[in-house]
Amino acid sequence: MRTPLVVGNWKMNGTLAETRALTTALRDGLKRPGRVEVVVCPPFTALAAAAEILAGGPILVGAQTCHHEPSGAHTGEVAPPMLVELGCRYVLCGHSERRREMGETDEQIQLKVAAVLRHGLTPILCVGETGEERRQGLTFTTVEGQLRAGLAGLDAAAVGRCVLAYEPVWAIGTGVNATPAQAGEVHGYLRGLVSEVASKDTAQSVRILYGGSVKADNADVLLAEQDIDGALVGGASLTAPGFIGIVRKAARGAASRGD
Repeated sequence: MRTPLVVGNWKMNGTLAETRALTTALRDGLKRPGRVEVVVCPPFTALAAAAEILAGGPILVGAQTCHHEPSGAHTGEVAPPMLVELGCRYVLCGHSERRREMGETDEQIQLKVAAVLRHGLTPILCVGETGEERRQGLTFTTVEGQLRAGLAGLDAAAVGRCVLAYEPVWAIGTGVNATPAQAGEVHGYLRGLVSEVASKDTAQSVRILYGGSVKADNADVLLAEQDIDGALVGGASLTAPGFIGIVRKAARGAASRGD
């Protein structure tokens, strides 16, 4: 059974004081998260503080992006070895906000995925369609293009070290999430694509998360879908009660499936 993964993406939120308060509350509230893996992704400025507070506990730390080069003249960028030094374990790659706001291309995202893997980190490759693409019936075309491009050049073993996240752009920060049936359909399609680009065994082991207005009150029905292996959480990860509630829903679901 795939271990559920719940990731909190704090985006551009969190002073050092706010980071220390939130990570302390999460550490104290999730000492035993159960059958679920938990990751928080603070902004770069807060990574060290979060990692220090969470060190030795079950909650891992991830970064929201990185550069694909290990060093160099790239003003304002952060390299994978720097993230390793801070204690990061995961890196988000290709989040729709970076695709849209920062102009990240599929080719750049592929370079990031490969670089993250080379440095022993786990990439979380994000894919998802806009509202207009869904209305035009292009959902599967869009996510397939993004997935194939992001995993290009990787062998089955490398693909197996990745995590995927389906985040319909029209659901991010809007309060409108995909229905369980809509999300489950796309997740199943993505798993089939992984079987094609890697192997059937890899497809069965790779975790695929759902993101897009995930909250404690809708997490259980989304995570009940057989191909949804966890959640990439935005706004609801900025409060300890909200994020802990989602983790507990994921843990209960995993426990019930394992019995």
